[in-house]
Amino acid sequence: MSTAAHGNPWVAVRPEDDLAQLARQVSCAHRCFIEGDERLPIDPVRPVVLDSWRRSRSNGVDPDRFGAGVDLDGLELQRYRATHPTALIRPVVRKLLVEDAAEAGLLVAISDAEGRLLWVEGDSKVKDRALAMNFVEGADWSEDRVGTNAPGTALALDHHVQIFGAEHFSRVVHEWSCSAAPVHDPRSGRIIGAIDITGGPRVAAPEVLSLIRATVSAAESELRLLMLDAPKPLVSTTARLEALGPARPTLIRDGERIRLSQRHAEILLLLANYPEGLSADHLAMLLDESELDPVTVRAEMSRVRKMLGANGLGSRPYRLLMDLDTDVDEVRRALARGDTSAALRAYPGPILPRSLAPGIAELRVELRGRLRAALLTAGDRRLLARWTGSADGREDVAAWTAYLSSLDRQSSLYAQVKTQLRLLDRKLGI
Repeated sequence: MSTAAHGNPWVAVRPEDDLAQLARQVSCAHRCFIEGDERLPIDPVRPVVLDSWRRSRSNGVDPDRFGAGVDLDGLELQRYRATHPTALIRPVVRKLLVEDAAEAGLLVAISDAEGRLLWVEGDSKVKDRALAMNFVEGADWSEDRVGTNAPGTALALDHHVQIFGAEHFSRVVHEWSCSAAPVHDPRSGRIIGAIDITGGPRVAAPEVLSLIRATVSAAESELRLLMLDAPKPLVSTTARLEALGPARPTLIRDGERIRLSQRHAEILLLLANYPEGLSADHLAMLLDESELDPVTVRAEMSRVRKMLGANGLGSRPYRLLMDLDTDVDEVRRALARGDTSAALRAYPGPILPRSLAPGIAELRVELRGRLRAALLTAGDRRLLARWTGSADGREDVAAWTAYLSSLDRQSSLYAQVKTQLRLLDRKLGI
């Protein structure tokens, strides 16, 4: 039976499957997909896997050049793990999974919400073998970094999932199988990380996924009990403004998602960027240089105050009295620490792309310019592929040129990018 025929799309194999035959079928499908063969034998490939392959390819993941980088190590990793909420569930995971996994020749990993592996435990010999694919503590196993894999794809989809052998996008991982599920903060519902079992083909069996799900349930119950004594959410509920990309701007506060009007999103983002405060006249100028008067601004601020609460907004000057994080700040923080990959992951598109407010336009140009400069400096083929495939980078000649320079001249991709650059030059009259 093919995996595509299973009733449960999240399960990789069933007891009645011929694993050797299935492995050959999936491997053939993977090879055809990577080579762009139109005769791709879709039948053995589950939709959840095929969709992940497509995302991996669009993100510029190279199936032959494994790219899991170690984001955290040494003292930095120790400090990060010590304060991370997944540290609270580690005793449960060790009790339910790790001891048996070590005896069974398997590995158990706990990641954070970004896909970084915080703990990898289990059979020592298997752990040594996993070094070849950089499955180590501190490594980034997010889907957009290494392609299809259980912990990364589980986080990307916010759902439990199994990945069997050649279902992995990277060929380096084809001898492995894995089952993973995300873990949530019981209070806010936000993802705090994922739990994964990695090993041979048997890890793709349905009962392993059931074991993972049971462990996640136990871990979240443990978190719920711990929160009775400390009811504060594990993941900070500091208000967050999402203003990047084409989606409608949103304010997230106390676990609630509040859809914002364009004007209210503009006001909140400007206030977040001017913590010292703004007068009504200055705010009016940043929102509209010619037609907005201070009276209209005061009316809008009254509506914003109702939304934030009486203690959320100060006046004379207008200023935020609460912590407001933004997705713009997330990109800036990643750029400040030199993590261009994380910055690009956090950047789904321009700041409030439909806004004509002068203050927003200035922020938009500034952020795009910083991100673009970091990408060109890094010269990373994978990141440049993602940038040139985005609305911001589609006509960025310098980025296309850098992308071309990063490729092997003998590869078919080099010829494709060169053709695209030639068409772009012609279109722009360069």
